[in-house]
Amino acid sequence: MKNVLSALLLTVLAGCSTSGLRVPASSFVQPAVAEKPVGAALLDQMAGGLVGGTIGKELDNRDKRSALEAEYRALEYTPSGQPVTWRNQKAGHYGEVVAAQPYRVGSQDCRQYNHTVFVGGAPRTARGSACRNADGSWTPLT
Repeated sequence: MKNVLSALLLTVLAGCSTSGLRVPASSFVQPAVAEKPVGAALLDQMAGGLVGGTIGKELDNRDKRSALEAEYRALEYTPSGQPVTWRNQKAGHYGEVVAAQPYRVGSQDCRQYNHTVFVGGAPRTARGSACRNADGSWTPLT
C-alpha cells in the first residue's frame, strides 16, 4: 500500500512539473533555501532596486548587496505583509522589505514593496513596484 501511495504521489508531482502548472502568485512561501545567497545575475536585473536610490546612499557595497537580496526574497518568496530583514551587526545598519499582494500586468506577476533602511537609527523608506521575468529575475517599474 505504501508503494502504491508513493507511486501515485510521484505521478501527480511529475504531471505538475511538465504541465506548465503555475503556483498562483498569492501563494508565495519562503522556502528553507532562502538563506542561500541570491545569484548575481538575478540581482543585476533589479538595477539596484530601491536600495540603489537615496535610501541606500550611506551603505557600503556589502550592505547594498544584503539589502538587495532581501528585496529579491521579499518579492520572490514571501507572503504579502511579512517582512524580510537584513542586518550588518558591525556597522549597525539594518533594514526590512515588505512586499504587497501580487498582481498581474499582462503575463507578468508584479508586486509593490517598501524597503526601510536604518542608518544610525534613523529610518529611510522607499516604495516601488517590480515585475517578475520568465527567468526568475525581477525588474523594477520606473
